[in-house]
Amino acid sequence: MRNDRQLGSWAAGVAALVMSLAAQPSSPLAAQSLSPRDSALHALNRLAYGPRPGDVDRVAAMGTLRWIDQQLAPDRLDDHALALRERGFPLLAMSRDDLARAYLDAQRARRERQRDAGADSTMRPGLNADATDQTPAALRARRLAGELQQLAVMRAAVSERQLQEVMVDFWSNHFNVFFGKGADRFLLPDYIEHVIRPHALGKFEDLLVATARSSAMMFYLDNWQSVAPGSQPPQFARALVRRPELAARMPQGINENYARELLELHTVGVDGGYTQADVIAVARILTGWGIERPQQGGAFAYHDWAHDRGAKVALGDTFPAGHGEDEGMRLLHLLARAHATMHHVAHQLCARFVADDPPDGCVDDAVAAWQRSDGDIRAVLHAIFHGPDFWAPQNVANKVKTPLEFVVSAVRATGADPDTTLRLAQVVARLGEPLYLHVAPDGYPERQDDWVNSGALLARMNASVGLAAGRLPGVTVALDTLVPPSLDVAALLDAIDRRMLGGAMSAHTRAVITQQLADVADPVARRNLAIGLALGGPEFQKQ
Repeated sequence: MRNDRQLGSWAAGVAALVMSLAAQPSSPLAAQSLSPRDSALHALNRLAYGPRPGDVDRVAAMGTLRWIDQQLAPDRLDDHALALRERGFPLLAMSRDDLARAYLDAQRARRERQRDAGADSTMRPGLNADATDQTPAALRARRLAGELQQLAVMRAAVSERQLQEVMVDFWSNHFNVFFGKGADRFLLPDYIEHVIRPHALGKFEDLLVATARSSAMMFYLDNWQSVAPGSQPPQFARALVRRPELAARMPQGINENYARELLELHTVGVDGGYTQADVIAVARILTGWGIERPQQGGAFAYHDWAHDRGAKVALGDTFPAGHGEDEGMRLLHLLARAHATMHHVAHQLCARFVADDPPDGCVDDAVAAWQRSDGDIRAVLHAIFHGPDFWAPQNVANKVKTPLEFVVSAVRATGADPDTTLRLAQVVARLGEPLYLHVAPDGYPERQDDWVNSGALLARMNASVGLAAGRLPGVTVALDTLVPPSLDVAALLDAIDRRMLGGAMSAHTRAVITQQLADVADPVARRNLAIGLALGGPEFQKQ
């Protein structure tokens, strides 16, 4: 097996190749029209987390456009294999109340541990508790946190509803919530399961409203602390008579965090024409949108006592005085239908599915579909996938996989079987994308510049070689039926090229792998190394 220095020289070459591909055709397909098999591979790389063995031929035979239409209607696809695997995740059987109790139990156990040991009380409590805390409550909390991340990896690898999983990841980034912040350690699982997943292919307005009425989002972006200046809950006013010092604990006015990100990231975009005055007005409109206490389950709650009932003007629309929660709903309705929102979100969808710098025609087609369908996400995606830009040869294999896409596509390409432990999710994290742990509200990036460097590619190469050798934790690999070890080097590379790379292996990649195999005598080790190097090579990094 190659050591890190030898693999490093290969990874450096990979880095140069991948970086150079941004400015020139990325595959032989860029100079020719797509064959049925090429089209199937392209669709599987974009709408799915890459093909499994046999998928390219299967999709080509049934017709790629027919397969795309099936993916746009996921409820009609049989996904019983995934349903069986999901039984191994106790997290899915837990309600938000159950998770809140686990969070509070971990906090309580931690406080007792700190009190007994005289520990530093500034250590962070909750589901991501200190790894040295081995109390049953802390261990259970950490297991639940890891389950959420591994569940995302397992679903992406196993589900027949591949586009559904891709869109869950897309919206989880668009409406990002940081798992490591306070109560979001128990609120996020409910957010992913009951806010993002049910709306991933529905109406954008419904998804926008669901995120705005999510306790996870309200906590993450501090809207639960946003109140009309001088307001306080009735029960708090009574408590102040006995304990005046409690006044310091009350929010003192509006908090602009959610209002700003709602405009900048979630809807109209940074170039959407809003001003600081609009941010303040939106924050005032959404005062009182908050959460219940963890002891009460942490559900979303509208607190009328905290709402600013004065008149406001936001983005040119007047909101008369005297209204309550209804004006927040009116605001979300207006934002969902704003042309700037259509353009901003359509641009992001085209960047995800077509090119890092999407063609204007793709965005225009997506916006037109949005207008015709009243923001139906399926209709917008249908327009993108049936548009000329999606199929243009220059947009084939022109995007670099994120760490999640890379790990899952490698698992699928080898026909590997992920387990229910958090170990495979930890591999994704080591490659730079710890799931649900992006601190900033903009989510993980999509562009190749954010993922391509020699160190990152060396890490991917090591993961690929480990996977092919059966040494990658969290997954079981059986390669004999995929690529027999008895083949000579030329036949071996032909088989890997067709079955795992869709025929995209370049002459340079083939020559480098052949050189690396020259002194490997054992046929199984040679086969495994060849697969690992191919998965870590430049062609597999692209989608």
